[in-house]
Amino acid sequence: MLTIGIAGGTGSGKTTVVRKIIESLPPNEVVLLPQDSYYKDSSHVPAAERQFINFDHPDAFDWTLLTQHLSMLRRGEAIEQPVYSYLTCTRLPETVHVEPRDVVIIEGILALCDVNLRDRLDLKVFVDADSDERLIRVINRDIVERGRSVEMVMERYERVLKPMHLQFIEPTKRYADLIIPQGGNNQIAIDILTMYIEKNLRQAGKL
Repeated sequence: MLTIGIAGGTGSGKTTVVRKIIESLPPNEVVLLPQDSYYKDSSHVPAAERQFINFDHPDAFDWTLLTQHLSMLRRGEAIEQPVYSYLTCTRLPETVHVEPRDVVIIEGILALCDVNLRDRLDLKVFVDADSDERLIRVINRDIVERGRSVEMVMERYERVLKPMHLQFIEPTKRYADLIIPQGGNNQIAIDILTMYIEKNLRQAGKL
């Protein structure tokens, strides 16, 4: 099994990179563990206060559960992946049943932050993008997918996203084996990453 961590700032193009990798490989070769699914449950916090939770801080994630699930998949065991709601900022009762596959990708802003998780990764990737490009993507995404106004997005960017990126996300770039500039638009880097995965699968007799 090949385990890959793909990190990068909010709006950097991580999801696009992951999608292109999955599309280039045979069906059912990849398990994706979105780090966002492993936010700590905030149902105990009053609804009016949840909007002030710092979701870009390492403390917002359930690292223990994420690391445990990765270890289970590596042992060939299925997991029940949590489902997180951005609208209510709570973990939903239902889960997603995930069977182990030959490639496991953990994708999220802080996928390379936790040392215990990082030590279990075979390949560490950082998706890089200009801060202005990331902001534009965040505005478009949060308005369409999360029901926020432009004013809300900009306030959150200045208060949380920008300082957390500089303090926690950007420094993890030094742990990366591969840095992909220009996010999902860098097809050459994505092709190199895909070839690396295919080479490992062939060596393991999976292709």
